[in-house]
Amino acid sequence: MRIRAMLMILACLGLMPIGVWATPAKEKSPQGDVAPLRSFDVQHYSVHLDPDVDAGTLRGQVVIQLDLVAAGATRLDFDVGALTIDAVRADGQSLPFEVADRRLQVTLARKHPRGKRLRIEVDYHGAPKFGMEFHPQRGEIYTIFSTSQWMPCIDAPDERASLDLRVLLPIDARMIGNGSEISARKQRDGRRLHHWRLRESVPSFTYGFAAGRYREVALHDGGLSLRYLSGALDERQLRRVFAETPDMLRFFGEKTGIPYRGRYSQALVAKTIGQEMAGLAVLSEAYGQGVLDGSHDVGLIAHEVAHQWWGVGVTCLDWGHFWLNEGLVTFMTAAYLQHRHGDAVYRERVAGWKQRVERLRAEGKDRPLVYARWVAPTADDRAVVYVKGAYAIAQLREELGEEAFWGGIRAYTQANQGQSVVTSDLRAAMERSSGRDLSAFFARWAGSGE
Repeated sequence: MRIRAMLMILACLGLMPIGVWATPAKEKSPQGDVAPLRSFDVQHYSVHLDPDVDAGTLRGQVVIQLDLVAAGATRLDFDVGALTIDAVRADGQSLPFEVADRRLQVTLARKHPRGKRLRIEVDYHGAPKFGMEFHPQRGEIYTIFSTSQWMPCIDAPDERASLDLRVLLPIDARMIGNGSEISARKQRDGRRLHHWRLRESVPSFTYGFAAGRYREVALHDGGLSLRYLSGALDERQLRRVFAETPDMLRFFGEKTGIPYRGRYSQALVAKTIGQEMAGLAVLSEAYGQGVLDGSHDVGLIAHEVAHQWWGVGVTCLDWGHFWLNEGLVTFMTAAYLQHRHGDAVYRERVAGWKQRVERLRAEGKDRPLVYARWVAPTADDRAVVYVKGAYAIAQLREELGEEAFWGGIRAYTQANQGQSVVTSDLRAAMERSSGRDLSAFFARWAGSGE
């Protein structure tokens, strides 16, 4: 039921037609509430994965480089989902550990001073039920949002780190991942070890990859390096599905003053609502076919592209401010469609948001955009974050006018690139751009917890 509810929300946003509701998919499910106080700061993850696509299992090792930010810390906690932990080491020495409530608790051999760099190695295995999808008939494996289901990490959005990802795959598999492809070397067992490196620090929920027996289009457009992949569509069809991707990347870059640089990849996979990751996105084969036959528009493609600025680049500090990721991106999707297809398309989106917000209010299910706790969210909670969040931004645009509004979006995004934010950061940027006190506006929409 939760999956169906999420699909209904996306349909209300105009990102997915009703006809796709029957397609199984994994929903985005951030858990937890406010950003916790941690005794350490992760700098880098180095992950080696050995998945068995046919069995739906994996074995892995992650090396976590972290700096202690509190003197005398004796325990380190990581998110591990349903993974089984086999061993934990520091500097080659085994460390005692416990796993409880999806958390790995590691006991250090001794106390260390503040600023000490530690290198923690974790061996693990598992059979992820979500977070990683296995489709043997397509020779396909890909990740969906819940990173701790396939690698021990810190799930919280305020924790940023760089990544080296190595994945052992069948010789005929193609892979896209975060950052740049370093190598793809044939191994003695006939498989190939793919190595990708992400030098920028991003939240762990944006880590991921997709791999399978894909057809591929690789092209360069200005300074962009683009890859489109699918197991079902041919190269001509892939070019049609993703024809607007270069324009989307340029549009969001122009609106923020932060041009997209480097690689961006998009894969059509067996099933998903759609998922952004740093430098790539996955969407479903059914959605791609819908773009071809005209039953889908390109809104979902634009939505995932926009997350490179809001979600990857600028990220909510904790899930209570999740609307800063999803509400803003939902609005920016409509702004792109307005740019590409005219004012009527934008007005139709805004009217749909208004109708959904009015229904929330009529049913007594409306609430402020900022949540004190974001745990087990309902379909109505998600409608608040996505739909009401987008509608609030649209109302702010109307109130401030084009120059002040877009100046605020630009200032907010530039000032917080590579950072974690709360709602008051957006308000401050909009106030500086407009020269107006917007405390009443944000109190009305976001509540007192901004």
